[in-house]
Amino acid sequence: MRAATLLWILSLLLKEAQAWGYRNGVFHNSIWLEQAAGVYHRESRKGRYQLTFREAKAVCEYEGGELATYAQLEAARRIGFHVCAAGWFDKGRVGYPIVKAGINCGFGKVGIIDYGYRLNKSEQWDVYCYNPNSKECGGVLTEQQKTIQSPGFPDQYQDGQICYWHIRVLLGQKIRLHFLEFDVEDDTSCLADYLEVYDSYDDIFGFAGRFCGDYLPEDITSTGNVMTLKFLSDASVTAGGFRLQYVAFNATETDT
Repeated sequence: MRAATLLWILSLLLKEAQAWGYRNGVFHNSIWLEQAAGVYHRESRKGRYQLTFREAKAVCEYEGGELATYAQLEAARRIGFHVCAAGWFDKGRVGYPIVKAGINCGFGKVGIIDYGYRLNKSEQWDVYCYNPNSKECGGVLTEQQKTIQSPGFPDQYQDGQICYWHIRVLLGQKIRLHFLEFDVEDDTSCLADYLEVYDSYDDIFGFAGRFCGDYLPEDITSTGNVMTLKFLSDASVTAGGFRLQYVAFNATETDT
């Protein structure tokens, strides 16, 4: 009887272990991947570090989600989710996920940079939300090729959108963005609605361009295996939105 029980436990452990590991240079776990798909970063419409704990919860709930847990944030981090901005998450905790430490990001560490549970809930930070059923606006992308589009496309996007797409492909590869359709509210300085592209893990470093209007931006190629896209729309005037495709290719190949 004990032998049969032991074999059953071992079979369960083996099944779970098979779900873990590196495939194609990217860390994978079937359960964690499912959770990580719904983790995302938000900041206030007024800018970075403007949300109290109560306001942070309201931001997530307004979108049909909730504050991310530490485990969910770590799950996303393990597949490439990297944001150099501290935010509220579950139970009044503050921190941010780091894949690659930098001089001004992560204090030289990799992991969840944890500020701990905050006694003063009136402190102002960004927020990390979890909503596995709302994947249209942003996400962590590890596929070799994928199409990205504005929320609701081909219909017009809505007011008050803040979307982040964090792309991470294999080490030794680069990423090429190719714009297929583009129609974002136009203004002289692109301060109302815009799409920003960063040649980095986050929207702090590696600024590659801000785009609005109805002209098709030229292709953009990363210098490494990561890229971040940020889409923002203000409280008035919308447009048709955008659709683009990214493709990963080996860094030794000619960029054509």
